[in-house]
Amino acid sequence: MKGCIETGWERKNRTHFDEIVGSYDKVRWNYPKQMFNDIFEYSLNSKGKNAIEIGPGTGKATTPVLEAGYDVTAIELSTNMAKFLHSKHEEHKNLNIIIAPFEDILLTEENYDLIYSASAFHWLDAEIACPKVFKLLKPYGTFALLRNNVYTADGEVLYEKIQEVYRKYYFSYYTSKERWSRKSYDDLKEPSGILQGFGFNDMSIYGFSDIIINFYEETITYSANDYIDLLDTMSDHRNLPEDYRVALYKGIKEVILKHGGQYSQDSVFTLYMGRR
Repeated sequence: MKGCIETGWERKNRTHFDEIVGSYDKVRWNYPKQMFNDIFEYSLNSKGKNAIEIGPGTGKATTPVLEAGYDVTAIELSTNMAKFLHSKHEEHKNLNIIIAPFEDILLTEENYDLIYSASAFHWLDAEIACPKVFKLLKPYGTFALLRNNVYTADGEVLYEKIQEVYRKYYFSYYTSKERWSRKSYDDLKEPSGILQGFGFNDMSIYGFSDIIINFYEETITYSANDYIDLLDTMSDHRNLPEDYRVALYKGIKEVILKHGGQYSQDSVFTLYMGRR
């Protein structure tokens, strides 16, 4: 099969996750508690607790905000994700779920103290979504974006063995991509790093001020099976043709099992915030 010039992250693929709700909730990362503490501290100038979450998925970033006392309007594109989210948070009466694309939904302007999104905002058209967020926020309201990035581990045996499998079954298909390498998070502060993570490169372009970017480091360890399930929550992996995808997962799982049965990744979580 000829290589693909797409990335797998095209907007047309943003409903992939509706097919894997259970495994998504099981293997996707939880966000560090300190991230939410910093969001709430940053938002203290706001007198209310009325929030929008864009793309909540199964609620990985929903629970901490609900438990902080916010009334959360969760705007989710995928029906199965929304059903799971509702079931998971049935006890929370301060959660309202709307199934619709954020770009299309009509909401009251200048009504929200916090609008946030965790590993989902890059699926939106920023030229539409960022001005909309600005209009929906109250004056001095907070816009917060969360994301997880993974350090590369160049030179480590298990990491390099996994990269050999990628070269054979991933980079041979995504011919427009190159092997990534990230040893620090300095590049995530640059406009290009913000663009890669969130789909635009500067909040200030859309009128936001008091902009900050924080980083939080964690090491996450997966079993071989859980790591394969995690990879299958990534749009670029799910977009591979079945023969490539099956061979990729099989090869990576075999490598992990041969090297102790677990795989640890050093992650850097990014929090990018601004005020209206």
